[in-house]
Amino acid sequence: MAKNAKKGHGRKGEVSKRSQVLSGRNKRWTKVDTKTGRFMDQMAKKGRAFKSVRMK
Repeated sequence: MAKNAKKGHGRKGEVSKRSQVLSGRNKRWTKVDTKTGRFMDQMAKKGRAFKSVRMK
């Protein structure tokens, strides 16, 4: 699981078993479970990606 490191060092690690794709229809990043392929969540702001989640 990704977590915040000491102050000034940024995030440490990556959220495992997750990836994100940019939806061409509404221009929002959607989080996908890599094991099942199911959509999990969608970012509220357009064009902004999830932190520490791998991009496809």
